[in-house]
Formats: sequence, structure tokens, C-alpha cells
Amino acid sequence: MRSETSSSASVSPHLDPQPPGERTCVIVVPCYNEAERLDFAAFESFECGRCRFVFVDDGSRDATAEVLDRLCRAAPDRFSMVRLERNRGKAEAVRQGILHALDDNPRLVGYWDADLATPLDVIPQFCRVLDERPEVQLIMGSRVRLLGRSIQRHAVRHYVGRLFATAASLVLNLPVYDTQCGAKILRVTEQTRPLFAKPFRASWAFDVELLARYLAVHGRPAAESPWVGLYEMPLERWEDVRGSKLSILGGLTAFRGLAYVFWHYRMRKGPVASGLTSQSHEVPK
Repeated sequence: MRSETSSSASVSPHLDPQPPGERTCVIVVPCYNEAERLDFAAFESFECGRCRFVFVDDGSRDATAEVLDRLCRAAPDRFSMVRLERNRGKAEAVRQGILHALDDNPRLVGYWDADLATPLDVIPQFCRVLDERPEVQLIMGSRVRLLGRSIQRHAVRHYVGRLFATAASLVLNLPVYDTQCGAKILRVTEQTRPLFAKPFRASWAFDVELLARYLAVHGRPAAESPWVGLYEMPLERWEDVRGSKLSILGGLTAFRGLAYVFWHYRMRKGPVASGLTSQSHEVPK
């Protein structure tokens, strides 16, 4: 086993990634008890020569690790796996996967929900935007219900999600429409690694905390440029997948996470910003 950034994360030797520079985009896929749901055929048939996937088994209690192992053995040039010994939550699974991916020195790195509510064919679209618009640093999917698009969300989740998104926009002081879509890709720069250097405290709202960290590193947006390298792409298709692990308790915890982000990234923005670029500073609990 090769140790990762945490003693509880490891990568099997036969699953080591290919040499740095071989892939320009690495996508992290967090997995928890996904043995029955993960669409392996979709990943195997996905054609994107520039991409590699890093699956993170987040301490699953089913056969997720075994089925991921088989997938990675079948195509080690395209798939690798990080195993967490115990369940750490999606935020930490994504963070560990990103840190592992950054060791490959890719040009782009991102994360994608394992249920493929956002189809994989959106990845090349995201990469194209980043290719054509060098000023964009982070691109994320946005589930906007428009005529001519197929955005299928359960009604309750849609309206609760809109309430959360509005609150997140106010907390961040940013005109963002959808912080929680699990499809994001970042350009790898010297400012990228600090975004994932420390565990996320607002674990159920870590997407919001990620944006708050981004703003802390890149500075608050000016009135004439309110987006500071952030780009939302309305999705053509998105579908709630049966078996999602979001619960009422999780939703309430996510709102609590917004309060954390507001206090530590808006009210105490000076210490937090310096903490993202200094190894000696610990983000308060």
C-alpha cells in the first residue's frame, strides 16, 4: 500500500496512476455503498482520451471496494482507487481524491457524483469551456429548469434546494444559482492545492465552503467583475437517482454548515484567507 495524505487512505500498488502529464483531466468519484448502483458500463464506455477517474471508496460496508478493484484492474490506465478505512463523508472523500489526483500534476481536476445524475458526457463540455476561456478557473454544473432541457428533480428537493441555494448566495455574497450540483472541474494552479489542504468543516455544505475558500484565495469579486473566474453551465440533462443518501437531518446539517461558512469566511475573512496559504494556521472548529 502507498500512503496518501491521511493514514486512513491508501492506494493499492497495482492501481497506481500513470506517469504525470499523461492525462490532462482527473475526475474524482466519491463512493459509499455503491456496489449495486454504480453504472460501471457507463464509465467503461465513456470515451474521453484526456480523462482519468479516481474512485474513492469511503469506508463502504458493501462490496464497493471489490467491484471498484475489478474495474481498476481491467483498465488501470483509466481508473484508479483510493480506499478510506472508515466512512469519512463525501467532503473528505472528495478532498482525499483531489489530493491524490494532484500528485499526477494534471491540468484539470474535478469531482463527479457516483450516481451520474449529471451524465459523463458533460465532462468534455466543461473541458471545452476551460480550453476556450483561460480566465475561467472553476466550472460547475447548474440545474436550471428551462424549456427544452430535462432537469428532473423531486418537487420537495427542488424547492428546498432553491431555498438553500438562495441562502448560499447570500452567505457567499455571490450571484451563484446552484452550489450543490455534484459536477465541478477546476483548473490546476498554485492556488488550487490550498483549497483542499485542510478538511472541510461544513461537510454537508462543503461545495459552499469550497467556493468560500476560492474567494478567500482569489479575493472578493469587484463590482465590474462579479464572477472572479467562476462559471456556471446550465445542464441539458440531470435526474434525481433513486437511492440518494440525502436525508432531512442532512439537509438541516447543511444549513448549519452555511452558518459556519458565514462566520468563518465572511466575518473572519482575514484569518481564514491567510490560513489557506499557510501551513501553520488551523481553521477553527
